[in-house]
Amino acid sequence: MRRLLLPLLIAALLLLPAQAARAAEVLQVRSGNLLQVGDHNRTYTVELACVALSADGDQAAADWLRSALPRRTKVNLRPVGNDQGVLVARVQRLGGDPATADLGAGLVAAGLATATPGC
Repeated sequence: MRRLLLPLLIAALLLLPAQAARAAEVLQVRSGNLLQVGDHNRTYTVELACVALSADGDQAAADWLRSALPRRTKVNLRPVGNDQGVLVARVQRLGGDPATADLGAGLVAAGLATATPGC
């Protein structure tokens, strides 16, 4: 009986429906390359990876991000590092065209940022 119980328990656990993954949500665009992102009960400051903004282009980039990312937009974060407690990540908008979903690439395409070498 005990030999049969363990395999049945494992099979039952494997057949249970998987819980859906929950995406992070944009709470605020702080600047041209900083976002405040929430994941249920936690919030993160996220810096866009692989882009460099000019000193005078920060406001235009922030405006572009605000139009591309309304509040509560679901995003996928692909971390590439950490800079003094700030998560550095590629940010991809979910539910849109995959070719235009990467926000760093969108800023570069709009002429508001340049791609950093080696990314």
